Amino acid sequence: MPVIKRYPNRKLYDTDAKRYITLNEIASLIRGGEEVIVMDHATDEDLTAVVLTQIIFEQEKLQKGFLPKSVLTNLVRAGGDTLGTLRRGLSLPLDLWRHVDEEIDRRVQALINKGDLAKEEGLRLREKLLSPMFAAPEATQPDEEQLERILNDHGVPTRGELERLNSQIEVLSAKLEMVLTQVDGGEPQA
Repeated sequence: MPVIKRYPNRKLYDTDAKRYITLNEIASLIRGGEEVIVMDHATDEDLTAVVLTQIIFEQEKLQKGFLPKSVLTNLVRAGGDTLGTLRRGLSLPLDLWRHVDEEIDRRVQALINKGDLAKEEGLRLREKLLSPMFAAPEATQPDEEQLERILNDHGVPTRGELERLNSQIEVLSAKLEMVLTQVDGGEPQA
């Protein structure tokens, strides 16, 4: 595991490779599966989270929209409970669809129970409402690119972004657990 020392002039030194290293090179190491620890040269304070945040910042500057604004806003709001808040924030849109489906079921069943709708009609209506094909007429449907732009304009991450972020969180959680295990010299913390 490479240990990177950060000097007062903010230069980063890879103690394993015995050379200075850039944020991009650290990002490449991490993408390649390496565990990296960044320590302050003078105090040995762990600066890994700070440097990882700098890497994310630099990537966001280069690739506008690297992370959706809503995710970044929630990270700032979260403070110390960032990982848990991020995980909850990513699952909210998916939970919303589940709640919509449950509400449709509940209302159709209520209409059937009241006798306002025959059971067969209710089942057809439910199927039609929950079908992915149920949508506005073709002329008013935005294409995928327009939809992504609309979601982005409103700070709503797309399903692909949510899935990518969820998988990144899983990887980071596993790495964090490994680091905590190594630091504590034993059992992972709950």
